Amino acid sequence: MRKKVVSIIGGHKCNKEVEQLAHNLGKKLAKVVDILVCGGLSGVMEASAKGFKAEGGLTIGILPSYNKNDANSFIDIAIPTGLGLARNVLVVKSADIVIALPGESGTLSEIAYSLQFGIAVIGLGSWDIPGVIKADNVDEAITKAKAILSRQNKNIQIRKLDYEKNSSDFQGKRHA
Repeated sequence: MRKKVVSIIGGHKCNKEVEQLAHNLGKKLAKVVDILVCGGLSGVMEASAKGFKAEGGLTIGILPSYNKNDANSFIDIAIPTGLGLARNVLVVKSADIVIALPGESGTLSEIAYSLQFGIAVIGLGSWDIPGVIKADNVDEAITKAKAILSRQNKNIQIRKLDYEKNSSDFQGKRHA
């Protein structure tokens, strides 16, 4: 079965309260998903990766630069893209679900990409816009993420069963 991936998005600068929120979110998500993807830099990205890694999770940073050394020290796999802010598409498209924390226009662009691509976005103190699923605290965000991932898993199983049924029907007709 494919690994479950969350992308955490948010500002590269944040206050201590948001930093703690991101760290706690990362720690709790490590019990829910297999891999955390982020932009790999400072602020929300670093704090969430630190929390996720503290619980044994694997972290991936999709960097805007060509330099792997730009990644924060809590990134296990640094992917230098040289794409600048265009790398935001890769950050969200890597995910099964996106969780948005406070940030500015870069975070807003990632939310917009997520919504455009039909990737569920949970907002935790982030932009309050239509389509974003609001969570008031880390535990609520985790509960909502689990529910979304569970529905996604059921949909994958249904598609797999449909494929297997259609494949066997086709093979049966071809050999008949």
